[in-house]
Amino acid sequence: AASEAAVPDGVLQRNVHGKPWVEQRSRPRRNRKSAAVRKMVRETTLSPANFVYPLFIHDDADNVAIPSMPGCVRHSLPSMVKEAKEAYSYGVRSFIVFPKVAEELKSNRGEEAYNPDGIVPRAVRMLKEALGPESVVMTDIALDPYSSMGHDGIVEGGKILNDETIEQLCKQAICQARAGSDCVAPSDMMDGRIGAIRDALDAEGFTDVSILAY
Repeated sequence: AASEAAVPDGVLQRNVHGKPWVEQRSRPRRNRKSAAVRKMVRETTLSPANFVYPLFIHDDADNVAIPSMPGCVRHSLPSMVKEAKEAYSYGVRSFIVFPKVAEELKSNRGEEAYNPDGIVPRAVRMLKEALGPESVVMTDIALDPYSSMGHDGIVEGGKILNDETIEQLCKQAICQARAGSDCVAPSDMMDGRIGAIRDALDAEGFTDVSILAY
């Protein structure tokens, strides 16, 4: 047959039945040979507990639809709690908050990011109180929601100041940890910020606060 002729004689060994045989001891396909075997060895299963529920928040009294994300709204803080409690009833245990900060609170250095009475610390405290110790509340680390320049970092002379921004991010992480954040999640893209945030948290005694890569 043409298919048999495509592999020259001697290239592959033959087993005792005269069939092609590639000598190898590790054959991962053994673990995929049937549905029963696949179920037995499967390492990853998904349940509501595996997901992180994003909550978009603002300080307004009413919810506002987000046009670029059909079906999603920016919640008031009481609505955020209600939404989280409903998701919790379905088995979701992890939540992350993304704030919309009032324009008058924004600055180039994003100082509002570490205001202990800012929207994120207040939201974290409300979620932890409403959901209890078995919940996981995560917080985004970045300056862009607080930046009057609209950037993840401090801007001077048309340039992002990497290390100066990291100093602000460390303050932000500590502020969120003090509010009760279980996990800080840097999305800012500054070079070296993960190690710096880890050191800053540890120095303040927040060794149990995790850092999420995403």
